[in-house]
Amino acid sequence: MPRDDSQPRFPAVPSDHWDGRRFFNPHADTDKGPRDLWRLYKARGPRWTPPEPDLPRPFRPVTPARGEVAVTFIGQATFLIQIGGAAFLTDPVYSDHAGPFGRLGPKRVRPPAVRMEDLPAIDAVLLSHNHYDHLDAPTLRHLARRRGVPQVMTGLGNGPMMRRAGFDAVHELDWWDSLPGPHGTRITFVPAQHWSSRTPFDRRRTLWGGFVVETPEAAVYFAGDSGYCPHFKEIGRRFGAIDVALLPIGAYEPRWFMAAQHMNPADAVRAHRDLGARHSVAMHFGTFQLTAEGIDAPIRALHHALAEHAVEPAHFAVPGFGEPLRFRRSPT
Repeated sequence: MPRDDSQPRFPAVPSDHWDGRRFFNPHADTDKGPRDLWRLYKARGPRWTPPEPDLPRPFRPVTPARGEVAVTFIGQATFLIQIGGAAFLTDPVYSDHAGPFGRLGPKRVRPPAVRMEDLPAIDAVLLSHNHYDHLDAPTLRHLARRRGVPQVMTGLGNGPMMRRAGFDAVHELDWWDSLPGPHGTRITFVPAQHWSSRTPFDRRRTLWGGFVVETPEAAVYFAGDSGYCPHFKEIGRRFGAIDVALLPIGAYEPRWFMAAQHMNPADAVRAHRDLGARHSVAMHFGTFQLTAEGIDAPIRALHHALAEHAVEPAHFAVPGFGEPLRFRRSPT
């Protein structure tokens, strides 16, 4: 069972994703060598031109009705999810850079669409993995100082960093671990095809994954980062139709390097269908330039993929930054 500890939690025995020392992906190898990294560096695309800044506007959180889900895209993989009376924050990154100390690494081209002081009370933080564009230590320290400190759900091995940030209620989860969440929700940590690292020396030492948040009326899936893989069909099989799936569509070029770890928009549409999702919402685009494609390329490619796969655009939304989207399960 998941538990709070002062030490990181790891599986007791090797499994289909743990060899006794490091985690691994059952269906693909995401590791790359120095030659691959040099080839990637030479293939980097032109620097993004930052978009025109949006006019500042105050954010007013919605209050979803019973059975309704509201999701607000803040940037990259940061969402405010409101479901069943609970508020979740996914992979919160508020720093200007996706890198060490919040001052190194790729620079934001858009500010967070919702100021931290405008967020409602957060019941739980869902952390998919420890890459810098998903796990930002300065942001976590700020959240831990807020009144009503939220609990944190994350993958195995990430607990010590969460506690150093100031959180007491930290739950380290293995794939398919499930636990009661706030306000009667249920949280399950689910597989993803990706990897983890904060330094050159800790690759795959902590577990990556996604989350399913359930209430009796709705289920929301947050993918974190993932390449396209059989996990999506298995998640759909185990949970039935997902009401809202938050799926990454960016940071995918060049494919020879990125395919195993990051879906492209066509892969995201396939994942949407594999999950049996009633609605999907795009993420992981237009915030940090991590790879070679242009800033608007993921959205254009998603529209093309939706048409190619005969998926109605209304069923796979490109969210406005800071715009709450509401979803309700249709009666059957």
